[in-house]
Amino acid sequence: MTVLDEAPGEPTDARGRVVELHEIRAQALAGPSEKATEAQHAKGKLTGRERIELLLDPGSFQEVEQLRRHRAVGFGLEAKKPYTDGVITGWGTVEGRTVFVYAHDFRIFGGALGEAHATKIHKIMDMAIAAGAPLVSLNDGAGARIQEGVSALAGYGGIFQRNTKASGVIPQISVMLGPCAGGAAYSPALTDFVFMVRDTSQMFITGPDVVKAVTGEEITQNGLGGADVHAETSGVCHFAYDDEETCIAEVRYLLSLLPQNNRENPPRVESTDAADRRSDVLLDLVPADGNRPYDMAKVIEEIVDDGEYLEVHERWARNIICALGRLDGQVVGIVANQPQTLAGVLDIEASEKAARFVQMCDAFNIPIVTFLDVPGFLPGVDQEHGGIIRHGAKLLYAYCNATVPRISLILRKAYGGAYIVMDSQSIGADLTYAWPTNEIAVMGAEGAANVIFRRQIAEAEDPEAMRARMVKEYKSELMHPYYAAERGLVDDVIDPTETREILIRSLAMLQTKHADLPSRKHGNPPQ
Repeated sequence: MTVLDEAPGEPTDARGRVVELHEIRAQALAGPSEKATEAQHAKGKLTGRERIELLLDPGSFQEVEQLRRHRAVGFGLEAKKPYTDGVITGWGTVEGRTVFVYAHDFRIFGGALGEAHATKIHKIMDMAIAAGAPLVSLNDGAGARIQEGVSALAGYGGIFQRNTKASGVIPQISVMLGPCAGGAAYSPALTDFVFMVRDTSQMFITGPDVVKAVTGEEITQNGLGGADVHAETSGVCHFAYDDEETCIAEVRYLLSLLPQNNRENPPRVESTDAADRRSDVLLDLVPADGNRPYDMAKVIEEIVDDGEYLEVHERWARNIICALGRLDGQVVGIVANQPQTLAGVLDIEASEKAARFVQMCDAFNIPIVTFLDVPGFLPGVDQEHGGIIRHGAKLLYAYCNATVPRISLILRKAYGGAYIVMDSQSIGADLTYAWPTNEIAVMGAEGAANVIFRRQIAEAEDPEAMRARMVKEYKSELMHPYYAAERGLVDDVIDPTETREILIRSLAMLQTKHADLPSRKHGNPPQ
């Protein structure tokens, strides 16, 4: 068809074409209808574009494939072909650094994934990997687009494959802002961090109706897969918040602590907190009596820059703390036993939580500082039958495999296998320090005395007096604060008030650490 044969009403020059383009773009930006937007807001949810505006620096978003439409036919789809096909993809900046993003638009097909929708996500994931920049997914979708059949399922397969390819290469963050059911839930599970919003976001493989039909159990969507369930019980969710604005603001904060990719270091900032600041309060925070609990979070707060840190999985496996903070402006990963919960023992969930955190830090060049106050592994039939051996081995493997700078600090108890697992010098910690309150031993003095001196205690005229004497003897011989240091298992026993300065000096020295790994395709970590 020649220019003279163009249909009536079509623009015939460049200016007319530009006007037409802006009209089409305005239509794509507006979404399906004002009514659909109002319905989204009525649920307490923002639209996909509103979420992207909160995530990225103002005016930095560059959209990709805004005008994409599906090509499916049947079941009425051919009569409904909205622009974007229900997912907004592109890139922008967070604090000036490039970030890729895709956001489901629940107003279009309920955010359900079809072939064109999936292809857009595949493209932006490939771009993020190629550019070496973080990927954030703003999830609010109803799963696979049933009308498109198996093509939609194949689209999920492409996402999973790219999640795996990007793992340990670029940071991947999943923000759950609506429903995520069935196989779709596996994409967030493959990413580094999962954020959820209470009441409006849910994740489950089979919904409440299926659960009731199969097991007879009745449960609500939030009771089955809400933010609090996954933050406290399942461990699927790393962060849970009351509203989308706070949630997305925390995503921005997390990005500020992460590198762009595995070839870079995390961004360093100028610290106004003196590197040689003494912390006299530490002398009072940690009781010398190993049986008295205290809040390890306060110890961390006292040591890191300006008392600021971001705890990961704060409400799951509370007997161990995993956090990102800064020391003299340098990002560090912190793993610490929490004596306030279960006396700080290691159990199945704590081992899994810490192992994945250590792996994440190692993947993204974040030095690891470990604070030890651990009386051992949690005893019990449930723990043994639940596989504490293989789960504890996950943490051991993660530490042994990590090549980033690793510093451990023993505050009080460091008993048995749990001491070895928690980045002891024998498994490769670069530097190991201890406070004068440390107790490093195979087990507690009471238990050790009962084993070693069982016969003497049993034969004594006053067994209790003999037991007390033997406990004292064991402590003085094998558990005094300098026993490990005398044998080279601890590099130094330090004044607690100087902890911050010593850690900062040590990290500065380890900045150029290089470790050669054996040639292999990959390891086979315990599962």
